[in-house]
Amino acid sequence: MNNDVIAVVAGQEITEADFDSFKQGLPAEQQAYLQNPDAVEFFKKQFVSLYLFAELGKEEKLNETEEYKGTMKNVERDLLGQLAMRNVLQAATVTDEEAESYYNEHKEQFQKPETVHAKHILMESEDEIKDVLNNIEAESISFEDAAQTHSTCPSGQRGGDLGEFGRGQMVAEFEEAAFNADLNKVIGPVKTQFGYHLIKVESHSDAAASPYADVKDSVKTTLIQNKQKEIIEAKEAELRAKYCK
Repeated sequence: MNNDVIAVVAGQEITEADFDSFKQGLPAEQQAYLQNPDAVEFFKKQFVSLYLFAELGKEEKLNETEEYKGTMKNVERDLLGQLAMRNVLQAATVTDEEAESYYNEHKEQFQKPETVHAKHILMESEDEIKDVLNNIEAESISFEDAAQTHSTCPSGQRGGDLGEFGRGQMVAEFEEAAFNADLNKVIGPVKTQFGYHLIKVESHSDAAASPYADVKDSVKTTLIQNKQKEIIEAKEAELRAKYCK
């Protein structure tokens, strides 16, 4: 904790630690500016200004107005409610055993969809792409080199590599061809709204439950959220019976 004093207002020392707390409360879009030293100085001046104007407010007895009292009443309600809710939610914990048991009983919730990893070559002319296919089949050029030389898709610079994708991510004609292709066999031309494609599928993974190790954190998050919901609903019912009479 940095207790270096950055200003003294009405006898009260304002420290770097106070400013750090202020920065943490800034909206995310403003916190991004804190990488800039000039922005930090700007916010620091703003922070000190709050103390200065607070003193002015005291002098003008604004803290005795109905507006101030009403606002403070709302602030107190919100803060007390949030702190009490936080304390209640601390009871929501999940053990590794609970998480693994939930995973085993609900594997359908953690399915990894069917995917393929494919490369393609895209060209406007059917005749020209057939010539390229003939050259690939004759092994006078590799699929990847042909993609770099002829493909009009930006993926051509990566040898046509589109990476891994699931159903619904590509246009229908391309998807149908890719998901039914034999591995490492060049197919096409396949016509889509973009032109003509040659496609080479390098791997095809069926839908399957993700391994527990891959989704452990997600499982725990789901269980904690479920427990928090149950705890809050139970406590709220208890509080209604106690206070709503």
